[in-house]
Amino acid sequence: MSVAESRVYLRPTGFVDVPASGALRLAGGLTWFSAVELIVVEGSRRVRQTLVPVTALSDAADGLPPALADQAKATLARLTAPRTPFMLGTTELAFDRPEVMGILNVTPDSFSDGGSGGDPLARADAMRAAGAALIDVGGESTRPGAQLVPVEEEIARVAPVVAQLHRAGAAISVDTRKADVMAAALDAGAGLINDVSAMTWDHGAMALVAARGCPVVLMHHQGAPETMQQDPRYDDVLIDVYDWLAARIDAAVAAGIDRSRIMIDPGIGFGKTLSHNLALLNGLSLFHGLGCPILLGVSRKRSIAALSGGAPVDQRLGGSVALAVFGIAQGVQLLRVHDVFETVQAVRVWCGLRDEALATV
Repeated sequence: MSVAESRVYLRPTGFVDVPASGALRLAGGLTWFSAVELIVVEGSRRVRQTLVPVTALSDAADGLPPALADQAKATLARLTAPRTPFMLGTTELAFDRPEVMGILNVTPDSFSDGGSGGDPLARADAMRAAGAALIDVGGESTRPGAQLVPVEEEIARVAPVVAQLHRAGAAISVDTRKADVMAAALDAGAGLINDVSAMTWDHGAMALVAARGCPVVLMHHQGAPETMQQDPRYDDVLIDVYDWLAARIDAAVAAGIDRSRIMIDPGIGFGKTLSHNLALLNGLSLFHGLGCPILLGVSRKRSIAALSGGAPVDQRLGGSVALAVFGIAQGVQLLRVHDVFETVQAVRVWCGLRDEALATV
């Protein structure tokens, strides 16, 4: 395979809690990295994996063929560039510290709460009081095996709740893959679109988001919710998901969506086996090379049960918080969670440790 068909990737590692000599700040956040895993891929095969201190990265890049050296330098620039805050109405969502997104399902068949969690507005108020930076309202379950909800029904579920939350001053995202639902939610006061299909399901979604100028989350998935867990396969899940998201970002930018308004989500559990999910989690920091903030949704997911003796959904809090902290330690900017109070507490403790370390530098 020719050099022109090769690609290079940089996965930050060697994390330190202070900006020590030779360490670089990751995406303008509270994490510094002292090394990268330099990966060269030809086709679907990794042909080189080298751990390189950041102090030697320039020399390592210069030792690559010119096209790959240029790729490596561009990726390093994206790894270290601060992320532009999102404006959700009058609320600024900054990415210099990790934040929490609270999940508000207004569905009868959510995998987690089945829509039985009581008054949605009361639940949203509790999440905001606990420290959620924004509320993610969803009117269609995308759990494995979930069935399609008609557009009119989804709008009827979502729009009134969004409107009431907006009047209460909440920052709101809407979890949908349908352009008409997106439009109704934006009209009702939502400020962010969270599309689990990365705008592949509804061909009108991309034009709508571009026209409205709102920020959007592009999530990786393989297959539709009805069938996505039926034997998902990848050549190299970490590289495949990265490349897929890179292509979706390029498509969004080509459609007129500013790159600074794009967030990405590796889609844990969406068309992945346990092994795939763990590979993505262990390699999370690679995705900073895309130059966009990262959303991580691992709350109460089946991987936790698989690693903890089959714990039911309502007994996955410990695993959810463990994965959340694991994510922010790799620079994840936003956590999508059910258990807001406990996750916010964990994030604040983690940030407090970082702040104290920085205060002593």
